Amino acid sequence: MMKRWAKHLSLFLTFVLAVMAWGGVPTSAAGELTLFTPYTSIAVTPGESINYNVQVINNSSVVQEAALTVQGLPQNWEYQLTSGGWSLQRIAVLPDEPQSVSLQVDVPLEINKGTYRFQLVAEGKASLPLVVQVTEQGTFKTELTTEQPNMEGHSGSNFQFEATLRNRTAEKQLYSLTADAPEGWDVQFKVDGNSVTSVSVEANTTKDIDITVTPPEGVKQGSYKIPVKAATTSTSASTEFEVVITGTYDVELSTPTGLLSTDVTAGGERNLTLKINNTGSADLRNITLSADTPANWEVTFEPKQITKLEAGKSTEVTATIKADKQAIAGDYVVNMKASSPEATSEAQFRVAVKTSMLWGWLGVLIILGVIGGVYYLFRTYGRR
Repeated sequence: MMKRWAKHLSLFLTFVLAVMAWGGVPTSAAGELTLFTPYTSIAVTPGESINYNVQVINNSSVVQEAALTVQGLPQNWEYQLTSGGWSLQRIAVLPDEPQSVSLQVDVPLEINKGTYRFQLVAEGKASLPLVVQVTEQGTFKTELTTEQPNMEGHSGSNFQFEATLRNRTAEKQLYSLTADAPEGWDVQFKVDGNSVTSVSVEANTTKDIDITVTPPEGVKQGSYKIPVKAATTSTSASTEFEVVITGTYDVELSTPTGLLSTDVTAGGERNLTLKINNTGSADLRNITLSADTPANWEVTFEPKQITKLEAGKSTEVTATIKADKQAIAGDYVVNMKASSPEATSEAQFRVAVKTSMLWGWLGVLIILGVIGGVYYLFRTYGRR
């Protein structure tokens, strides 16, 4: 039995060798050429172009020639084979003299995220498998995005936003920039530091846009929407910013009676009661008081700082005004200021300087002394 199987196997091998010798099985195709590139798997975003530098290596001792094609390329993808500045369809390679081929593959803008496979083929001789990982969902449109769409601040703030405009179309676009802000609000656009109302963006590229939003004076506390749009005749994109006004800030410096005048003697002191009123809709913090005085005058405050003053509330501060000893009689101006990080108020006080009563009495005594002396002289020497 074993001899019979051995005889049949021998006859089968003889038949196979005879067929190969006749030419029915191609044995010379494999290994004659090698296609090599170091980067066979690449991750890209939609719309990018991939450039492969491929080496075609002749492993034989004779010239090898083959047609080069790309097979299995996904739909709507495009490629171009070049070498030496020429578009390439076939290539001939000498032994031990590798040839460089450039393969450019264009990934379309409108494509699904995922893995895509294809191969560069030297027909009948070699193939080079390639993998492209598309890392995000592709779209054939314009995108306007921002990482920080909302901000909060007081009514006197300027709100600085940043947006990115991406042109995912196949052509260069000129976008007009508009904002649908509430009445009285001001919106300014800047690109590369320049104020603009439109911006040009190349195909599949981006532009950063700085957006400054300024609320009107007296704006009420609340939340405000600022829609922004970038548009051409064929494509557009929009996004929305939000500004939250925490309240209005205002402070008023006066006196309980509203009277902004007082008097003081030269070198003397006068206490003046000040009234600090928070007339805004938000609390004020760290209100400091200061004064601008004539030379050699002093003004001190008690307390020196108000830590917190609630909206609609008021408080009193004592200001002590000390006049210069050499001040002559007359009217002087003392400017006082109440300042917080958000608001400031100033008041101008007129201070009348009066001559000291001591000097008045001294003058009277001198006059009386002179009169007494004259009287004494007349009494003593007048009869002679």
